[in-house]
This record gives sequence, C-alpha cells and structure tokens, in this order.
Amino acid sequence: MNFRRNFLLASLAALTLAAGGAHAQGSVLRVGTDATFPPMEFVENDKRAGFDVDLVEALAKTMGKQVEWIDIDFKGLIPGLISKRFDMAVSAIYITDERKKVVDFTDPYYAGGLVVLTKSGNTAIKKLSDLDGKKVTVQVGTKSVGYLQEHYPKVQRVEVEKNQEMFNLVDIGRADAAVTGKPAAYQYVRTRPGMRVLDEQLTTEEYGMALRKDEPELTKAINAALAKLKADGTYAAIVKKWFSNSAAK
Repeated sequence: MNFRRNFLLASLAALTLAAGGAHAQGSVLRVGTDATFPPMEFVENDKRAGFDVDLVEALAKTMGKQVEWIDIDFKGLIPGLISKRFDMAVSAIYITDERKKVVDFTDPYYAGGLVVLTKSGNTAIKKLSDLDGKKVTVQVGTKSVGYLQEHYPKVQRVEVEKNQEMFNLVDIGRADAAVTGKPAAYQYVRTRPGMRVLDEQLTTEEYGMALRKDEPELTKAINAALAKLKADGTYAAIVKKWFSNSAAK
C-alpha cells in the first residue's frame, strides 16, 4: 500500500534556503528513486523496470540526455534532492501541499488513489455503487479501511493483515472485491490472469516528479518533454504497458 508515500516533510523547509543553484549538467539527468514499488519502479532480473523508469527514460531521450539512476530510501528522496545528490526525484511521489513547501513538482504525470479489484467474470460489480452489501477485503492500517467506513457503510469489510492475503481472498472467491492502491492493484492484474480493476476510481491522488525550487528551467523542460510524449503517443503506450487490465505476456 502507500505507507511509505505519506512522510511529512515540513521539517525540511529550512533546507530549501540552504540549497544553492546546481543545474542538471550537460547530457546527464541524475534521478533519485526507491525502486521497491512495482509497477512504478522495481528491480526485476537485476534490471530496473517500471512505469516511472520507462517514462523518465523516454523524457530524457526527448531532452537529449542520459539518465543516471541513484537508489535511495523513499524517506531520503526529498532531503537528497535538496542537498543536490540528484537533479530530480521520481518514485510515485504524491503531490501534496506539504511537499510543495520544500520542492517544486512537474505537471502531474499519473493519477493514483484507491481502486477496486475484482474477478474478470464478476458481473455483480461493474460500478462503485455495486459494492454495497458485498464482501470487500482491505488491509488493516491503510486508508482503505476508513474510506469504506465513511463512504460505503453497507459494505461487509473483510480486514486482513497482508496485501497478498487480501488479493488471495478475491482470487478464491471468499471476497467479492478488494480496495487497495492503484499501483498494487495493477501489479497484481499484470501478474495474475482473471482479475480486473474498475475504471472508476474511489479516490484520486496525483503523482509528480520533484525538483528543486532553484531549478525552474529544468522543471519547465521536463514539462515540455512530458507534453511532447503525450502528444506523440509515447506516454499512452507506457501507460498501456504497465496499467493494462490483463496479465502481462
């Protein structure tokens, strides 16, 4: 789920004042990431993979740059960016008002949030309102629990400790659906046939690429490259690759 996405960063405000004006030099774009969050970024067969990885590589190519990836724990991404260990942080980072106090963000590049996962053949759940009265599994301690309590009180919640247990209950038919974060849901669909994610999301939270506030020209250049990828179809192809409602071949 999204535990690691929710660090509060107000204490970093003072660091922005200390950061100087180092610019993304020459033909190299240094990018910090925590490659432990499939399908956004992860390591598979000793190779970096994921939606964020493909998108950043495509952006860099459009800008005539090469990517130098720098691995770092998620909680160190913003401090590392501010202290100039890299030029940009990309790791499924939600754009929040708290984070915007200390870093700039590109235009949103993808919308995460809570989604509904169910079996492909389940015709009883086609839209969000169909959840009422159904058995819906959620992982304890996540925002899914509170969201269903508040917005879908008629749902029969089946609370479990582990993400995988939640998916398994849907798979074997002991739950009609699961509510979880969008990346986790699509990663499961990508690796397991016979499951699908409803098109309509329960919540929407937008991801952005984080850059230092003293690099407005780099932020502008990244946004321009992103717009170009969306215009020429590259962005849509990357989305289809990682967020398809069918198992990867």
